[in-house]
Amino acid sequence: MIREVKREDIPMCVSLIRSSFMTVAAEFGITRENAPRFTPFAVSDDRLYRHLDEEHRPMFVAEEDCVLCGYYALLIQENGECELNNLAVLPQYRHRGIGRQLLWHSFSVAKNMGCHIMNIGIVEQNTVLRRWYEQNGAIHTGTRKFEFFPFTCGYLKREL
Repeated sequence: MIREVKREDIPMCVSLIRSSFMTVAAEFGITRENAPRFTPFAVSDDRLYRHLDEEHRPMFVAEEDCVLCGYYALLIQENGECELNNLAVLPQYRHRGIGRQLLWHSFSVAKNMGCHIMNIGIVEQNTVLRRWYEQNGAIHTGTRKFEFFPFTCGYLKREL
């Protein structure tokens, strides 16, 4: 079941995002020391409360057997585009289709909000994730290297 995030869900969402993104960090040698701005090290209760309360970002969770096991948020941009933020599934719930359900849910929500393009950012070296997004209709549009990350950021877009 996918539903909107409630304010009381925020601490569990932070834990879910951290757990999910830590597997990526471990796989690619990303640490708090070499990338303090990478998602599992930068996400906090305060940040998500701000996204919910002040920025009014659409935020959703997947729930299975009373466990919050998946999450995503959208950042609506002024140009009719939006950005998918922190799509995450707890490691023990992966390979059950939850991520795909959340992704397609995000496409539907964004389209209903008047967006025509979904922007997605990934760790470029994560070729498995890139292929997964491409299998779900996204097109790779380029890369960018930032001094504050030890990896290259990859970018994809999907028309809605």
